[in-house]
Amino acid sequence: MFDLLIRNGTVVDGTGSDRFIADVAITDGVIAAVGPNLKGEAREVIDAAGLLVTPGFVDVHTHYDGQVTWDETLEPTSLHGVTTLVMGNCGVGFAPVKPGTEDWLIQLMEGVEDIPGAALSEGIEWDWETFPEYLDALEQRRWSVDVGTQIPHGSVRAYVMGERGARNEAASPGEIDAMAEIVQEAVEAGALGVSTSRTIGHRAMDGEPVPGTFAAEDELFALGRALRDGGGGVFELAPAGAAGLDLVAPMKEVDWMRRLSAETGQPVTFAMLQVPGAPDLWKEQMAASLAATEEGARLYPQVAGRPFGVLVGFQTGHPFMLRPTYLALADLRIEERIVELRRPEVRAAILAEENVERTERGSVNEGVAMLIAGMLHNLYVLGDPPNYEPTRERSVGAIAEANGVSAEEAAYDAFLEEDGRALLMAPLYNYVDSNHDVIREQLTHPQAVVGLGDGGAHCGLICDASLPTTMISHWTRDRERGEKLPLEWVVRKQTKDTAELFGMGDRGTIEVGRRGDINIIDHDTINLRTPELVHDLPAGGRRLIQKAEGYVATIVAGQITRKQGADTGARPGRLVRGRR
Repeated sequence: MFDLLIRNGTVVDGTGSDRFIADVAITDGVIAAVGPNLKGEAREVIDAAGLLVTPGFVDVHTHYDGQVTWDETLEPTSLHGVTTLVMGNCGVGFAPVKPGTEDWLIQLMEGVEDIPGAALSEGIEWDWETFPEYLDALEQRRWSVDVGTQIPHGSVRAYVMGERGARNEAASPGEIDAMAEIVQEAVEAGALGVSTSRTIGHRAMDGEPVPGTFAAEDELFALGRALRDGGGGVFELAPAGAAGLDLVAPMKEVDWMRRLSAETGQPVTFAMLQVPGAPDLWKEQMAASLAATEEGARLYPQVAGRPFGVLVGFQTGHPFMLRPTYLALADLRIEERIVELRRPEVRAAILAEENVERTERGSVNEGVAMLIAGMLHNLYVLGDPPNYEPTRERSVGAIAEANGVSAEEAAYDAFLEEDGRALLMAPLYNYVDSNHDVIREQLTHPQAVVGLGDGGAHCGLICDASLPTTMISHWTRDRERGEKLPLEWVVRKQTKDTAELFGMGDRGTIEVGRRGDINIIDHDTINLRTPELVHDLPAGGRRLIQKAEGYVATIVAGQITRKQGADTGARPGRLVRGRR
C-alpha cells in the first residue's frame, strides 16, 4: 500500500537522462518505486498521462528570513514548482541578534532587499539571539515547502563588533576569531553555508553598505575555514563590482574566491551578471571559474534565466511619481488614481512638469524612478503572458518612434494599459543591446548554477521568484529568438544541480530512496501571468505576486501542497539542517 501513486506520467527524472513513461510511488515521504505499471494499491492515485513528472525545484537564492516566521505558504516562490528554498543570501538576515538591535537588522534588510520594514517589524517574533536558537525557532514552524538557510556575515559582524562592525571598520584578530566561532557553531547546528555581500549597491536604509562589504581577506578566509571546520557548506556572495560600478574588482574577487575554495575545499557561488559598462566581463569571470577547477577550487557563477532588472508602472515605481500633479493623486486607491491619470488635462500637466526636489533619502521606488527616467527608450512592454526576451519593437523607444510621440508620452500611455496595471521591464543587466544569446551562454556554461530569483525580496519592483516557470515554459518551448534548451537539461539545472551544490543529496531526482518532492506539469499550458501588486504582508505591506498556470500538482514529501496552482493547506515543509 503506497501513500501516493502517480500513474503513466512522462518522467523527467532530474538526472539529465531522456524522459520515459512510468509510474512513481511514494511512501512515508520517500520515493518507494519508479517504473511502468507498478503493482500495488495507493491511498491516493493521480493520473499523469500526457503530463510531465519532474522533481520539485530547488531555489537556492531567496530572502524569506523574516517571512518564514509568520507565513506558511512562502509565496511567490511556492507558486512555481519550488519544493525546497534556501535563504540567508547576500550577507543579510536576522540572526544572530543582540537584544535591542532588532530594528537595525530590519532596516538593513529593508534597504538591501526592499522588504517593507513595517511588515518585518510587525511580523517577526524575536524568540532567538544566537543562530542555533534561530534554527530551533524555525524547526517549530511548518510550511508548504522545505526551508534551508545560511548564516549572514552582516549579522555576525554587527553582533561581534557592534557599531564598528555596522560601519564597516576593520576587524581586530580577536573579533575575527569571534566571528569564525559563531559561523562554525551555526554550521554545526545546521546552516547550509555562510554568505556575504561586497557590492556597494547593497546598503541599509541609512545609506551604509552591508557590514562586511570591505572586509579584508583575513576576515573572509576565517569565515571560510570556520565553514569547513563546522562540517562544510557553501560560501555565497554578491561580489564587488556586481553593480557595474567598478569594472576591475570582479576579476580580483574571482582570484580570492579561487584561493579560498582551493584551501578549504568548499564550493563558492557568486552572483554574476552582464553589466552595461563591460558587456564581455562575465565571459572572463566564467573562464576564470572554469580554470580554477584545475587547482581544486569549485567556483559556481550564479546566473539568472532572464534579464535582471525592475518592473515599473503606476502601481510600483515610475518616472512620474515625483511630479507635483501625480503627487497630489498618489494616495488615492489605484482604481481611483487610474481614472484621474486617464484625464487628458492630468496627463498633459504631469508630462509638462519637473520633478519635485527631495533633500532627504527617498524610498527605493523613488530612487528607481529617477534611474528609469534616464532610460525610457529601453523600457519593454511585458504583456500577458509576459515576454522576458522582447524584441526591439516592444520597447518604449520603438513605440514612441512609430507613433510620432516622445518617449515620456509613450511610457505614460503604456502604463495605462491593462486597466492601469501594466508593468514594463527595465533590463538593467543581462540585456545589453538586447543581446539575446548572453543569457543562454551563461546558463550553459559548465560551472553555472541557476539562481538569483530573490524570492521574498525587492517586493515592490521585482518578481523573479517565477524564474523556474520561465525556465520550463520559455527555454524549452516558447523561445523564438534563438535556440531552445533541452527539457531534461533545464529540469536538471534547477533540481539535481542546485540540490547537490547545497549538500542536499536526498532530493533533486526521481529515484528510489529520494525525497518525494514532485511536480506534475502540463507542458503545453504552463505559463506565467502578469505580476500584480498586493498588500497582504503584515502592516499592509506591499509586494508583487506572479502566478502561473500549468502546474497540475506540486508534492512535498509525498503530500500534495498545490492543485492547479491552489494551496491545499498541507504543510509538510520542514527546516533543512545541514548536508545530507
